[in-house]
Formats: sequence, C-alpha cells, structure tokens
Amino acid sequence: MSDEIHSGGCQCGAVRFRLTGAPGTSSVCYCRMCQKASASHALALVSVGDAGFEWTRGQPSWFQSSNAARRGFCEKCGTPLAYDAPDGLALSVLAFDDPDSVAPTIAYGTEAKRIWCDGIPALPERHTLDDAEAVAFLKTLVSYQHPDHDTEAWPPEDRA
Repeated sequence: MSDEIHSGGCQCGAVRFRLTGAPGTSSVCYCRMCQKASASHALALVSVGDAGFEWTRGQPSWFQSSNAARRGFCEKCGTPLAYDAPDGLALSVLAFDDPDSVAPTIAYGTEAKRIWCDGIPALPERHTLDDAEAVAFLKTLVSYQHPDHDTEAWPPEDRA
C-alpha cells in the first residue's frame, strides 16, 4: 500500500474522513441523479479502491437514491460526501482537503450533460475582489467553514 494519505470532510467539520493509500478511479458524472445530489452540473467522485478508509469524525447520513446506491451527506450542513454502490464506496472529490490530489480522469453520464456546460470555460471571469461595490461587504465576512486540514476538535472553543 502506498504512503499516500488523503483527508477531507464536510463544510461544517462535523464529518471527516481519511483515505490511506492510493485511491481508485476519479471521475466526473453528469447523470441527472448526480446533478441533483450535488446541486451542480456534475459530481466529481473518487473511488476508495484498495486504499484504507475511515470516518475520523462523525458519520454521514444516508439517502437511498436508487435500488442500487445510497448517497452520504452531512446532516448538519448538507455537504455531499459519498456514493455507496455494489462496486464500492466513492467520495466527493471536492470534499477532500486537497481536491487536486484526486482530480478526475474520466467523465461518465455525458448524455445528461447540461447544454451550457461546455461553455463554462469561455464565460467572462472576475476575481472575487474585482467587484468594487462588494469589497467592503466581503471584507466583513468571517468564515465558519472547517479548514482544509484535520483538527483535534471543531468548532473552536471561542466559536462553539
């Protein structure tokens, strides 16, 4: 088994996980079920494969999305975390602390891809602070999102 360790979790930090070893296939799925489960145009998933896996804080809640699969999510913040089917467990790529380390290499369900998906890279781009009217507001924001690394406890005592 490889020395790779990949950790991740939900937005609020109530559920965390760790993958030890090389993960399996990482993919993007455009099927309608994955679109609805992620509230996005696609869902990026990486299979656990032969890696070791454990939930290190909390447990996901599960929704049986079909007769063959269930989807795990954080019951506190709603973050999609997992897809469990007969071929094994897969985890949401964007729930990883370093999503780029498990980047997708193939796309599935492309028959359901929204007609506007291929145009996304061509959309005009703006950096967050380029909106002069929003800068003052944006500077007042305090994130309560769990950081992209493991923590002993969450939330911090000064925010609990």
